[in-house]
Amino acid sequence: MSGLIALFDDVAAIAKVAAASVDDVIAQAAKAGTKAAGAVIDDAAVTPKYVQGFEASRELPIIWRIAKGSIRNKLVFLLPAGLALSAFAPWAINPLLMLGGAYLCFEGAEKIAHAIGLSHGHEDYAHKEEVIEDPAKLEEQKAQGAIKTDFILSAEIMTIALAAIPESNFWMEAATLAAVAVMITVAVYGAVALIVKMDDVGLAMSAKGRLGLTRSLGRGIVKAMPKVLYALTVIGTAAMLWVGGSIIVHGLEGFGFGGLGHTIHDLAYSVGHAVPQAWQGITEWFAKAAMDGVLGLGLGLALIPLGEKIITPLWRKVFAR
Repeated sequence: MSGLIALFDDVAAIAKVAAASVDDVIAQAAKAGTKAAGAVIDDAAVTPKYVQGFEASRELPIIWRIAKGSIRNKLVFLLPAGLALSAFAPWAINPLLMLGGAYLCFEGAEKIAHAIGLSHGHEDYAHKEEVIEDPAKLEEQKAQGAIKTDFILSAEIMTIALAAIPESNFWMEAATLAAVAVMITVAVYGAVALIVKMDDVGLAMSAKGRLGLTRSLGRGIVKAMPKVLYALTVIGTAAMLWVGGSIIVHGLEGFGFGGLGHTIHDLAYSVGHAVPQAWQGITEWFAKAAMDGVLGLGLGLALIPLGEKIITPLWRKVFAR
C-alpha cells in the first residue's frame, strides 16, 4: 500500500513539473508573440484581399486553406530551420532578424509611398499572366499566392519569436516556437475569418432582425467594415515601421553600435518625464515607438528603389502567381 501511495506521489510530482513546463511554454510563447506584433497585424491586414471577389460560401474554405498552409509553413519548414539556427549558427539570428526588420520597414514605407502616389506598391506588372476566369483555378491561384506571402511574414514572426525566447534547452525552445506558431496562426486567421464574414453578419441582421435595434446595428456593421479594414491597414503599417525600426536599433546594439539606441532611450526618457508622473510610462513608450517608427520609415523609403527594381521583380519571376 505504501508503495502505491509513493507511486501516486511520484506521478503527482511529475504532473506538477509537466504543468509548470506547459505554463512556461505558454508564457514564453505569449511574450515572444507580442514581439512580432508588426508582422502579425500585417498578416491579418493583408489576407482579406485574397478572398475578395469570391462567393460568400467560398470565403471560409479559402481562409481555412490558407491557414493550413500557414501552419505548415511555420511547423514543417520554419520551425526546424529556426531550431537549427539556434543550435548550430546562433550568430546568424541577429543578422536575419535585422533583415526581417528591414523588410518590415520596406513594406511599411512602401504602403505609405503608394498611398501618396510615390510608389506603385504591389500593383500588377505589365507582363503578369492573363486573368484566370475559371473560379476553381482562380481560387487555387489566390490560395497559393497567399500561402507564399504568408511564408515571408511567418519567417519574420518565427525569427522574431526565436530571438525573444530566453536561452533554454532544445525541447523548451521547440515547444515554445511551436506554441507561437499555433497561437499566432489561430489568432490571425480567426480574426481574418471574423473580419471577412462581418459584412454577411451585418447584412443578415439588417434584413432579418426582428427588432429595429438589431436591424440598425446590422446596417451600422456593414457601414463600419470599410473603416475597420482601413484602420487595420493604418495600424498594421504603423506597427511594421515601429517594430522594424526597433529591430534595427536592437540589432545594431548586438553588433556593438549602441549609440543610436542610447540616444533614442535618453530622448524618450526626457519626453516621458516632461509630463505628470501618472503618464510618464506610457508617454515614454509612445515617444520611443514614434522614434523607432520614424527611423523605420526613413530606412524603408531608402530601400524602396532596391525593392521595386530588383527584389520584387526577382521574387515574381521565381514565384510567378
